[in-house]
Amino acid sequence: MIVLIVDGYNMIGSWPELKRLKEKDLSQARDLLVQMLAEYQSYTGGRIIVVFDAYHVRGLVKKQLTNKIEIIYTKENETADERIEKLAGELNDVRTQVYVATSDYAEQRTIFAQGAFRKSARELYIEVKNIEQQIKKDVESRNQVQYQPKIPIKKEVRDIFEKWRRGDK
Repeated sequence: MIVLIVDGYNMIGSWPELKRLKEKDLSQARDLLVQMLAEYQSYTGGRIIVVFDAYHVRGLVKKQLTNKIEIIYTKENETADERIEKLAGELNDVRTQVYVATSDYAEQRTIFAQGAFRKSARELYIEVKNIEQQIKKDVESRNQVQYQPKIPIKKEVRDIFEKWRRGDK
């Protein structure tokens, strides 16, 4: 199984559309990040955990599941980096390949030491955008598939049958 742990605010501060949106509404930037990662997750099939620092959302540790994306808000005195390191250590085993998406160099070194792999914010952004393009191509190609009857019929006759089927005269 592949698990991707994402430093949420690191992505928001790095991805162009999220960076712009953050200036207006941080909550919308978080929602858009989760939406983008949900599409990515549905295409790749892995497990995704997004971690946000508590200093942006006060209160106790909070976990929620949105579109199959696990979202964790850390405790007030816990940084996202600390929670990510803990999760990477807990989840990393023989059957699980853990990736951590962050551009924080110190964090990358720490997760490497725990046997996890890293993806920079830029690498994940490129992957997400490539998958968005692939989904768009897949949808377009499915929309272009035309029905092929099992019995060969001339197009003119097929058009007449289609008119009858629709009730056109």
